[in-house]
Amino acid sequence: MTKTREDGASVPRKRRWRDALAWLALAALILTTAAHLLTRPPAMPAYAAVRADWQPSEAWLYDRDGRLLDSERVNFERRRLAWVPLNAVSPAVRTAVVQSEDRRFWSHGGVDWLAVASAVRARWTGDRSRGASTLAMQLAAFLDPSLAQPGKRDWRTKLRQMRAAQALAAQWSHAEMLEAYFNLVPLRGEAQGIGAGSRALFGKRPADMTRTDAALFAGLLPNPTAGAEALGRRACRVAQSRDCTAIRAAAATLVSGDRAAQLDPALAPHLAVRLLDKPGKRVTTTIDRRIQTAAIVALRRQLAGLGADRVRDGAVVVLDNATGEVLAYVGGVGLKSTAAMVDGANARRQAGSTLKPHLYAQVIEHGWLTAASILDDSPVQLDTASGLYVPKNYDHSFKGPVSVRHALASSLNVPAVRALVIDDVQQFRDRLWALGYHGLVEDGEYYGFSLALGSAEVSLVEQANAFRIFANSGRWSPVHFIAEPKTGETRQIVNPAAAFIVGDILADAAARTDAFGADSALRLPFWAAAKTGTSKGMRDNWCIGWSDRFTVAVWVGNLEGDSMRAVSGTSGAAPIWRDVMLALHADGPGKAPKMPEGVEARQIALPGTREPPRREYFLRGTGQTEMAAAPQVARRPRITSPVSGSVYALDPDIPIDRQRLAVTVSGAVAGYRLILDKKPLGDADAGQQILPRPGSHMLALVDPGGRMIDRVRFTVR
Repeated sequence: MTKTREDGASVPRKRRWRDALAWLALAALILTTAAHLLTRPPAMPAYAAVRADWQPSEAWLYDRDGRLLDSERVNFERRRLAWVPLNAVSPAVRTAVVQSEDRRFWSHGGVDWLAVASAVRARWTGDRSRGASTLAMQLAAFLDPSLAQPGKRDWRTKLRQMRAAQALAAQWSHAEMLEAYFNLVPLRGEAQGIGAGSRALFGKRPADMTRTDAALFAGLLPNPTAGAEALGRRACRVAQSRDCTAIRAAAATLVSGDRAAQLDPALAPHLAVRLLDKPGKRVTTTIDRRIQTAAIVALRRQLAGLGADRVRDGAVVVLDNATGEVLAYVGGVGLKSTAAMVDGANARRQAGSTLKPHLYAQVIEHGWLTAASILDDSPVQLDTASGLYVPKNYDHSFKGPVSVRHALASSLNVPAVRALVIDDVQQFRDRLWALGYHGLVEDGEYYGFSLALGSAEVSLVEQANAFRIFANSGRWSPVHFIAEPKTGETRQIVNPAAAFIVGDILADAAARTDAFGADSALRLPFWAAAKTGTSKGMRDNWCIGWSDRFTVAVWVGNLEGDSMRAVSGTSGAAPIWRDVMLALHADGPGKAPKMPEGVEARQIALPGTREPPRREYFLRGTGQTEMAAAPQVARRPRITSPVSGSVYALDPDIPIDRQRLAVTVSGAVAGYRLILDKKPLGDADAGQQILPRPGSHMLALVDPGGRMIDRVRFTVR
């Protein structure tokens, strides 16, 4: 009976134990599941995805041969450079970081359990803990910031990091994890990754960092904002050095920021701003780094020699005549500039006398003037809508009768204005637009006769390409900044014969002697043509010229618009032009162009002028042996009244038929007709009168063949 009772009593006791164990197992399962869910880390990306998604904050500019010219920061969130492969990191840095941050990195699977156990024991005993955060755990936090939120250092966050690190180690190789760590680690200031950090903090590439640099780099990792003393102490421990004097000095230099250096050549900052617009973009340009450097040296030397109290800014553009490729683009060189970020090569400035070659080319190709035609360099007053226009020469003197060759080569103002009167302001404005001067958005009447003297605003790139047309027998094509297959239209803008004659004039050192002297900066030991210009108020100084292979355009001035002091075309821009031209032709001199079809050479005498007999070039069929006065064809008829741009007011107290406006036409006008608002008005020599109606009107003069010779616009109110 006792056995039965004992057996009967033992059954409920065993059942209770089994039930308790079951409940404990269930509770453990629930707790484990809850812990698993609570510490579940975010999904870790693949190495290939991380590298593919890497976006530097910079973009890079290269020359035609793939050599780095400059870089431009495009993203301002963090400072990142290109992804740095592990083999491009100095071995000293790799060793120092692994030894200081995760000494068993190459052997564990994302979590260093020995370090974890050591950290737990140290906390239990109150000893100093080394820390158990591995490189894989830190990398996981870089990839997902939720694993390392500020102020959260609890067990749950640590477990999530550990699990994420194990997941990374299962997917990635150790080399991939270390490489990603070096690229993603945040460093001092805004630098992220060893690419930006090595440049900003050490002035070196990652591959060039020394053992001292490596110790400092590793010393920064626990606290990138550490001061010089704390950083030096930690770097000394990393280096395991007995004498830390050099390391402490290097730490002080790093913290002060004095050690950082610019690794990029910084040869084309303005072009970089113009062409680089996306992070990571790499642009291969047409720039030749050798030519770019020569242009920078020439500009910097001249500006330094002139002094900032005279002129502060300048720009240089060099074009390949045959292709239109931009071989040099210098928007400025800094020095003591007060507007160094402004692109002087792309800014529009007043052209000065640099537009005169285009004017003379147009009148020569029309046959209205030749290189030997005589223009009167004497005081002149021209009626305009705003009053009398009285042009003056640069030196405020007058030379009397001068040939076109002498007038253009010596850059005389009054003859240029007379040439524009012979031509037509609107036609000249249209020619300039066709040449690529697209800042001239108004019609000819807006600019008036001052357009001959460069009152319009133009850019240096426009200037260079417009003058390149002379080197290419009058053909225009666009410029190219990017190294790619050349496409685009070409157009014949200037008659090849006229382009040749203008080039010959601008290469004639004897013809410009009166204005520039016998041995100015424009005279080279080989054939080259050039034109200088100075704008009103001495604000801009230009020199643009070409050889058989290159066109070089130079501007100097003050970008803020204040006047230069004692700087002229030959003392400001021309010496830079000369230096660049000499550098371009170091391998061989420039060659004079061959005389094209449509040009004839004649020996000519110029009685009544100060110019001796000479050999002169003419458009075929216009050659002369003696030129004593401007040819009759030059006295082209024109409308002298009403003056273009005038505003006439009707008087309500006077009968309308008593307020007629007389039309006056100069020159021989037999057979010429007047057209008012596209309707015939009558013969030009019949003393026509206009019965004005309120509004804007256009009066045109046409020759017997119907070709418009002149036109004026006026308004009646």
